[in-house]
Amino acid sequence: MACLTVSAADEKKVKALGFLSNRGTDNFSGRIITINGKITAAQNKCLSEAAELFGNGVITFTTRLTVEVQGIPYDKIEDFRAYIAKEGLVTGGTGSKVRPVVACKGTTCQYGLIDTFELSEEIHERFFNGYSEVKLPHKFKVGVGGCPNNCVKPDLNDLGIVGQRIPDYNEDECMGCKKCSVEESCPIKVAKIEDDILKINKDECNHCGRCIGKCSFDAINDGTVGYKIYIGGRWGKYVAMGIPLNKIFTDKEEALNIIEKTILLYREQGKTGERLSHAYFASTEPLFRVSGVRSSAEAV
Repeated sequence: MACLTVSAADEKKVKALGFLSNRGTDNFSGRIITINGKITAAQNKCLSEAAELFGNGVITFTTRLTVEVQGIPYDKIEDFRAYIAKEGLVTGGTGSKVRPVVACKGTTCQYGLIDTFELSEEIHERFFNGYSEVKLPHKFKVGVGGCPNNCVKPDLNDLGIVGQRIPDYNEDECMGCKKCSVEESCPIKVAKIEDDILKINKDECNHCGRCIGKCSFDAINDGTVGYKIYIGGRWGKYVAMGIPLNKIFTDKEEALNIIEKTILLYREQGKTGERLSHAYFASTEPLFRVSGVRSSAEAV
């Protein structure tokens, strides 16, 4: 067995900088923050060079859309950080604080309803960077999905945002076609011709926007962009589905303010070592009633 020379104190110190011990060695994996899983060609080239110069030449990708360069010796960590800083890259993403944001590819996807890259960059700047010195009871993860397909599982994050497109349906323009193109385009079958007119079940509609522009008589030409927010999700040893707030936010700043209120309430009322899902469900007066927006779950 190799003789390890890096002390537990030093290991803890560099973990706070985003360097995780490679088990059984004195080497570390440097975790690079990509903001939302997007890096430039120049940054990619820089990481490849750094992996060869300071690591073992291997780069891995995490489930949270960060990048790790493996096999960095303890005494090369600062050289590594200085090298990648040339392209604006930093390490981090550990500890009891807001973690790097995970986002899907948004409007480059055929189903994307919101620009998830832009929104996640705002969240990153405001809450990952802006709250970098704010210690929370435990880690706090944010996921941003561009549509109800939920590819990044926003409802399994402490806070999840899902892009919405609420159809602006003008019933007066409906001609009650026997073969309705809107009905055919609805993937969850909540838009149906009933009594010679199109009906959309608003309680079951997931606001995917697939019906917009499908009507030949212009009954649904547009839709309102919105943000659905889930609170208290978690994936891991203990699993909790996030609970959706009962409002679709159509103002982006209002949605961002909900994130801020959630983080601050979690900091003030959560117990050390307790994930948000536990703080939320265990509370007799759930945190998010304080924010002025109620959960849609009857249990709370």
